Amino acid sequence: MDGHDSEDTKQSTADMTVFVQNLLQQMQSRFQTMSDSIITKIDEMGSRINELEQSINDLKSEMGVEGSPSPMTPSKSSADEVKKDEVCHGAMTGS
Repeated sequence: MDGHDSEDTKQSTADMTVFVQNLLQQMQSRFQTMSDSIITKIDEMGSRINELEQSINDLKSEMGVEGSPSPMTPSKSSADEVKKDEVCHGAMTGS
C-alpha cells in the first residue's frame, strides 16, 4: 500500500502542478490583454487631447488671439501692466 499511496501522491502533485501552470498562463494572458487595452486607451486619450489642442488653437487663430495668454492663467507681466495702467490713469484723473 505504501507504493500505491506514493504513486497517488506523485500523480496528485503532477496534477496540481499542471493546474497551477495553466492558471498562471491564464492569468498572464488576461493581464497582457488588460495591459494592451489600457495602453490602447491611453493612446486614444493622447490623440483626443492632441485633437482638442489643435481645435483650441484653430479657434484662437480664427478669433485673432493667437499668442495671447489664456484667461485661466494670466501671466505676471500682464497683471503688472494692468496695475501700471491703473496707476497711470489714477494719476491722470487725480484719483
